[in-house]
Amino acid sequence: MEILLVEDDDSIAEPLAAGLARSGYEVRRAASGAAALAAPPADFVLLDLGLPDRDGADVCRELRARSDVPIIVVTARSEEVDRVVLLELGADDYVVKPFGLRELVARIRAVARRTQGRSDAEGPQEIDGLAVDLRTRRVTIDGVEVALTPKEFDLLALLASDPGAVFRREEILESVWDPHWYGPTKTLDVHVAALRKKLCDPAWIETIRGVGFRLVAPGGSLPS
Repeated sequence: MEILLVEDDDSIAEPLAAGLARSGYEVRRAASGAAALAAPPADFVLLDLGLPDRDGADVCRELRARSDVPIIVVTARSEEVDRVVLLELGADDYVVKPFGLRELVARIRAVARRTQGRSDAEGPQEIDGLAVDLRTRRVTIDGVEVALTPKEFDLLALLASDPGAVFRREEILESVWDPHWYGPTKTLDVHVAALRKKLCDPAWIETIRGVGFRLVAPGGSLPS
């Protein structure tokens, strides 16, 4: 697996790249946000937020908008609000400085397992005019594109992966937000409400009281 390491500090980047290489990874480095966005596609991205030319959060957003590459953000920001923002922007996980190489490698392996299905998908998932394309991260209804935030797309993609199946609230939070999620679940309700509004019909996402949610076509029909 080839990792794009986005880090401007040589004293951090060089030993980290060497450690990752010893762990069996190929490492290519970018020392700025512009270099990261111009780099050839990699299998994985480790992204430092403190870049010299632009905020790493903006780089994360642009990388996620163009591809499903797994992204782990490396940050010195430990406040919960910062972590939530990063996950909302499309990061798959984060590590807070300082960290150990073994912890980072474990996180890389966990994210790789969790995101493997995104790159394996073939073509859009279609349910009665609703198309969810994992490859391009586009959603359309009867051919009209629906603009979603990264987390709204990930939530819809999870529900669309098995239309009609009920996804538990805890399962959704762990899959779409963070496997270490211990925060309030209200954020899920906020995103479900936003999705229902953007899909122009609240009936697309059915609430199973006390359990979770499922995706059904308006009128209650399920895929055959």
